[in-house]
Amino acid sequence: MYYVYIVRCADDTLYTGIATEIERRIEEHNSSTKGAKYTRTRRPVVLVYSEEFSNRSAASKREYEIKKKMNRAQKLRLIAKTSL
Repeated sequence: MYYVYIVRCADDTLYTGIATEIERRIEEHNSSTKGAKYTRTRRPVVLVYSEEFSNRSAASKREYEIKKKMNRAQKLRLIAKTSL
């Protein structure tokens, strides 16, 4: 399985990513050098949204859609609709 996820950073910004093991990835964002460069200076991050996909291609397409085609307000509405 692949997951597209959104985390809220300590500075209230949003970061979107893709992972196969979402719990491990969130842990990496919070305490590892393997976390994204963007989130390393904005710790801690909190998982606020995730979607599951059966293959990497579908997950990558969705990640692109969220990152490149959605503004912050649209992302916040998406998060609000599917609160974790």
